[in-house]
Amino acid sequence: MSRAGHERDAPTRRQVVKFTFYRVDPAWRRLPPQQRDEAKDDLCRSVEGFGDRLLIRSYSLIGMRGDADFLLWQVGDRLEDIQEMATAVLSTAMGSYLSIPHSYLAMTRRSIYVSPEEPGGAAGHTVLSPGDARYLFVYPFVKTRAWYKLSKAKRQRMMDEHIAIGRNYPSVKLNTTYSYGLDDQEFVVAFETDQPSDFLDLVMELRETEASAYTLRDTPIFSCIAMGLREALDTLGAPGDRARPSIPQETPSGGWTSVAAAEALPEGASRTVYFGGDQVALFNVGGQLYAVGNRCSHANGPLAEGAVEGTCVTCPWHGSRFDLASGRPQGGPAVKPVPTYRLKVEEGEIFLAAGEPAAARSG
Repeated sequence: MSRAGHERDAPTRRQVVKFTFYRVDPAWRRLPPQQRDEAKDDLCRSVEGFGDRLLIRSYSLIGMRGDADFLLWQVGDRLEDIQEMATAVLSTAMGSYLSIPHSYLAMTRRSIYVSPEEPGGAAGHTVLSPGDARYLFVYPFVKTRAWYKLSKAKRQRMMDEHIAIGRNYPSVKLNTTYSYGLDDQEFVVAFETDQPSDFLDLVMELRETEASAYTLRDTPIFSCIAMGLREALDTLGAPGDRARPSIPQETPSGGWTSVAAAEALPEGASRTVYFGGDQVALFNVGGQLYAVGNRCSHANGPLAEGAVEGTCVTCPWHGSRFDLASGRPQGGPAVKPVPTYRLKVEEGEIFLAAGEPAAARSG
């Protein structure tokens, strides 16, 4: 049986991936400050409204490129959700000031090139799990036609060299997605790292590989700085706005942000809120409140929808269990912890802050 036929007989979950780069019309910066703030709030609300269907990461490109200002990296299960969010964004108060100079559509799939470190020869992953790296480097990628005329064995040999070099840079995480037939490029690659110098050195070393000779196009390249959407919009700047530091600073109130009314989280309940541009799952277990990252570290399953037993929650997708106090996995396929947050209740409001957590008493 052909490989394509085998994949149809044994389907795996695959995701739709979209990289949308937005540019803001300079006319927007001439609007009154209050109107700009209202436009930012409208856009943030619109994007957050898709958090139950899409994994969304936001990045600023201000100062990095002249043709794009911010990026929305979207991962989901349906093309329709990507399309509906695009319509919602353009329908906001800010939408008439936005253009899209670059846009890349792709999907996940397993690579045909086998890594020696992958058990059972399974190469690549079909569900993306973006990390918390400070920087993202994105570019479309196209191979020459001559590459596809080479034998599978010869291409695998070249990719072995490619993979070996990549392992020398463990601080750089590669996300490869596929665009064959969906968009103009063949791949979109996104590298996450906290060390831009490591990425630069990796790319330089890869240029010397044999496989590099079969690259037709790997530009434009986008250097992106990760931050919440509101923070990314604040980097756009405007007359009268004060520039914010690139590294978040503690506020006088200790960095606490109101995320929900306490009455919205009765005993035994759970719900999803947004904090710092990420989804956070809140739990009320016997009057103790906990806050953890909503996305399972295994395959991004929604933990807020999971069953709670004791102080552990079980992901509804693949059964990974996490301790609500520490975020550490207690069983199942997940091996990485999920983020945890400081939490407090004051005057009927639930507040979150980054840092080491402590369960808060309800009421």
